[in-house]
Amino acid sequence: MSNDIRTLDAATLAHLQSWVGKIETLSDDITAAPVRALSATLDRDDALPVPGTALAPLWHWLYFLPLHRQSEIGPDGHAKRGGFLPPVPLPRRMWAGGRLQWRPENPLVVGDAVKRISRIESVTHKAGRTGDLLFVLVKHEVHNAQGLALTEEHDIVYRAIEQAPTLGTGVSSPPPEGALASRGGPVPPPVAAGQGAAWQREVTPDAVLLFRYSALTFNGHRIHYDRPYVTEVEGYPGLIVHGPLIATLLVDLVRRHAPGASIQSFNFKALRPTFDLHPFRLNGQPSADGKGVKLWAQDHEGWLTMQGSAEFS
Repeated sequence: MSNDIRTLDAATLAHLQSWVGKIETLSDDITAAPVRALSATLDRDDALPVPGTALAPLWHWLYFLPLHRQSEIGPDGHAKRGGFLPPVPLPRRMWAGGRLQWRPENPLVVGDAVKRISRIESVTHKAGRTGDLLFVLVKHEVHNAQGLALTEEHDIVYRAIEQAPTLGTGVSSPPPEGALASRGGPVPPPVAAGQGAAWQREVTPDAVLLFRYSALTFNGHRIHYDRPYVTEVEGYPGLIVHGPLIATLLVDLVRRHAPGASIQSFNFKALRPTFDLHPFRLNGQPSADGKGVKLWAQDHEGWLTMQGSAEFS
């Protein structure tokens, strides 16, 4: 796949949109080992999980992993295009955000045999200043023996690459269109993060943290752990912190400050990438009625990198 692809012709777009309605069904088991490992990775002092231990919100990302054969992996560490997701020829694939809804009466627990039914809900085209963008919306439904436990909408954005590598776009932590320009190009002003949050935590995203999270989620994308590749080939200033890891840390902030709260829904959107070069800050501001919390992450310069919200049951 050439890195200079910038536009999609009508025939290619029609072919990609034929993926709408495609369904994939996967099965897995909620085992204890990944729960123990993520607890250690997030520096938590949790009790050892046993059968029946409830899975923390977003920790279902430890399961239904992308188990592609080694021969199916491309040079960037991702699986080659095609399969369940449409084979979009645009070179940048980005995890832009998501919306999740849990059923408190039916939590996922260690020991569950689970099934995830995924459906391509939409494939939407947009012409951007630096080339085309394609938005793919995937809806996941996770079931256990008692029925539906979790619904998740996952936003994926594919975009063209500028003539010079961008300074911070990746599958797991994308900016919106135009948020970062190529080297030497104009950079639109970032958004300042809110200050004075009631809940705050500083995180140092070192290479070990990123490697461990990549390993736990079987994420082979080299931008998260291969410094020579990410700086010399992709042209980024450092390793890119996984968007799902930042989202998980935002929810973990809620668990640390409101351990008795039961999260029923969580929405998040990635705005700017976070690199491993500096610590970043997690922020949470509970609502006045105590029914939810506004959440956001900021980089070392105070720019907003991810925003979200959680509602309690």
